[in-house]
Amino acid sequence: MAQTSTPDARLDRLRGPVAPRRHNARTIAALTGNPGCTRRAVLDGAGVDKMKVAEHIGFPGRFGQSSFAIVRGNVFEARLKANEGAALVGLLGVDVPKYLDLSGGPKASNEERYSRTLEALRDNPDTLLDHPMLRLEVAGRRVYLEPDLVAFQLDNRYHVVEIKSFPVIDEQADPGKVSAAATQAAVYVLALREALAEAGRDPETVSHHVLLVCPKDFSNQPVSSMIDVRRQLSVLRRQLSRMARIDQLLDTLPDGLTFDLEAGDDGEPARDPEALTADIEAVPARYAPDCLATCELSFFCRAEARTSTAVLGRSVREELGGIEDVQTVLALAHGTIEPTPDQAEAAVLLQAAYRLRAELVP
Repeated sequence: MAQTSTPDARLDRLRGPVAPRRHNARTIAALTGNPGCTRRAVLDGAGVDKMKVAEHIGFPGRFGQSSFAIVRGNVFEARLKANEGAALVGLLGVDVPKYLDLSGGPKASNEERYSRTLEALRDNPDTLLDHPMLRLEVAGRRVYLEPDLVAFQLDNRYHVVEIKSFPVIDEQADPGKVSAAATQAAVYVLALREALAEAGRDPETVSHHVLLVCPKDFSNQPVSSMIDVRRQLSVLRRQLSRMARIDQLLDTLPDGLTFDLEAGDDGEPARDPEALTADIEAVPARYAPDCLATCELSFFCRAEARTSTAVLGRSVREELGGIEDVQTVLALAHGTIEPTPDQAEAAVLLQAAYRLRAELVP
């Protein structure tokens, strides 16, 4: 690919003449969960609709929230924020004298909203900030984020408020959903700390304790709890530092690559699915079973990696010492091929495992 244009211009060309999809805490959490996947980094960096790509190339799958869950979540959030966040202030248990909506209207740019957020952080410390705009550097590129809410005056520290629609039943919530919420909230905590530093305030006044608000039982009555996201913050920082810069990733891609999903006369993408598939395959992926819960293209990548040890999971792949092909693993276990020096240790373990299995399974 030519090096004369900026990374943003090159990403625009990859996406084609369609509006980009914006990053959010969910996509960043998923991206940092698999920082070695060039395919996801490039597609997310370009703002490509991966769900639509998966459908167009024949690998649709259920992913994300159902329409019912989205509607319920919107209703629940609106109820909490009604009357300048009266219900939420009651949950906080402290007096928050001001409520400030920073959404700025549909025509406000991300940068304008970010500037207003910095101003609010400087001038309105004792305020419930709704729809603040934050930003974070991901793979050398700034991405904008919008947390549910930011509250101040909880032990004289900022707290991110994460509003979720999954229920707390008999004081228990789904552990997997709570874990995912904590990871997403950690993204906002890190971004808020960076915003405070830019606003000339101490970033450590942002607490690592996040207020998680969910419906109680099967009602719309809110219930809150504090969750500690220090572990998620540590992982997030480490994974972000491991991610290659997007301009370096773009340099490795072939010329003429495009993920254009511009619609034809029938409203569906006009691009030939086979051509789109070929361009997707030209970008290296790093599939793992965990991807099934976090990436819209995971079914395609799983099919692509069906003969690879990647489908067996990260721990198995690491134990095999970099042997990438399942058939090679089986041949080494059976002793039908001579291992290379790099494969010798794994071959001994595989052959021992094969003999043990033969003894236990007639």
